[in-house]
Amino acid sequence: MNWLTSYVRPRINSMLGRREVPENLWIKCPETGEMVFHKDLEDNKWVIPASGFHMKMPGKARLIDLFDDGSFESFPQPKVAQDPLKFRDSKRYIDRLKDSRLKTEQEDTILAGLGHVQGLKLVAVVHEFNFIGGSLGMAAGEAIVKACERALAEKCPLVIFPASGGARMQEGILSLMQLPRTTVAVDMLKEAGLPYIVVLTNPTTGGVTASYAMLGDIHIAEPGAEIGFAGKRVIEQTLREKLPEGFQTAEYLLEHGVVDMVVKRHDIPSTLARLLKILTKQPAQPVLAAPIAATA
Repeated sequence: MNWLTSYVRPRINSMLGRREVPENLWIKCPETGEMVFHKDLEDNKWVIPASGFHMKMPGKARLIDLFDDGSFESFPQPKVAQDPLKFRDSKRYIDRLKDSRLKTEQEDTILAGLGHVQGLKLVAVVHEFNFIGGSLGMAAGEAIVKACERALAEKCPLVIFPASGGARMQEGILSLMQLPRTTVAVDMLKEAGLPYIVVLTNPTTGGVTASYAMLGDIHIAEPGAEIGFAGKRVIEQTLREKLPEGFQTAEYLLEHGVVDMVVKRHDIPSTLARLLKILTKQPAQPVLAAPIAATA
């Protein structure tokens, strides 16, 4: 079948002048079933225009959207041991890494950069969920630690956008060691008096929730984001009870005091700028009053 699809079909199409149509031109809204053209979705920051459903946003696109004019200094990916446990399940871990790097054009799940948001300098860290589910491994943990160290050197706030299924099982205990490492890095920011804000996106679960994702000075969540440690089904099977409707969603957690606010994606840059200027005691932007019409 691979020979037919990889060689025979392209040869026939080239002879007949046919063009392959990409499979992801139209995106289906998980809530309403509405089909949205992919370019319209990108232009609307990966938010379904009609329903307002927040789709997963690529990490690089999120950084470009966050920083003024989309301009920022991208941090290099730290070098760590590759496949230290020689792990293999249905597929070799090293092959999974290669596939994810080819698909995302990234070395690992974490992207970090330094830039300005409404003139305020900050370091931003984002998870790329398409890279092995945004999982936390040695490379991701080291990247977060380096980002914290850069924020300390620049004496500026750090904002992180988690999107992860948790620790990366293919790295075993080495991935779990990243939980205390990142926690210590966040504590260094707090000891220096630098703001640390977490913007929880869909999903934020597992070991990521058990570490740096729940240590922010302020916790913002995107609408509808799933946030928790264990999955809903696992909790129901353990407790043998039916959980409330909307359990582990951003709105449910806001109602129960776990997060501080739920903010639509379009409003996140301005909200972050406003909060960080308060936390860093910077003057707010003056609000210009509308001109008063002259009277006769």
